Amino acid sequence: MKMTLQSCSRAFSIVAASPPPYVTPAVKLHRRLLLLLSPSSATVGCSFSSKTGCALSLPLFRSNFVNKSTVRGIHSTRMEAASSTVPSIVVYVTVPNKEAGKKLAESIVKERLAACVNIVPGIESVYWWDGKVQTDSEELLIIKTRESLLESLTEHVKSNHEYDVPEVIALPIKGGNSKYLEWIKNSTKD
Repeated sequence: MKMTLQSCSRAFSIVAASPPPYVTPAVKLHRRLLLLLSPSSATVGCSFSSKTGCALSLPLFRSNFVNKSTVRGIHSTRMEAASSTVPSIVVYVTVPNKEAGKKLAESIVKERLAACVNIVPGIESVYWWDGKVQTDSEELLIIKTRESLLESLTEHVKSNHEYDVPEVIALPIKGGNSKYLEWIKNSTKD
């Protein structure tokens, strides 16, 4: 049996030898995943169990759901953001309560060490401290700033935090809304 399907101006064929009278949901899912998730256009032979008696030869393609313009858009956003902004980061800092979080967040923004600090209430932290597992209710500060301000931000947190060893971890921002990234740049000190 040979069928030809078209999607995004690309044809692919499914060749089934001895198609089974019943194709299990798992086989259908496997076929769909092969078609949707493959980033290549290479032909891959897939053999299913002798129970199904089905062998497929599928030229795999990019998903219909991820079109070239979407991929270009993501790439363009990264490139555009990189050309008009500065390297930016997101920094996580945990605090013991709402008052401490608000006080620290306001001091960070006032000093222009960050453009924005989100305060996420109601987190529970489980961690190793003093040789045993500890559990505490905390709040999480999500800080958006320039990469170049990380050292100053870290020192500010250490100086204004009540923990002996406050959490300060940074993650790079690889892309996003270029106007927002520009705002981060313009709202922080050089």
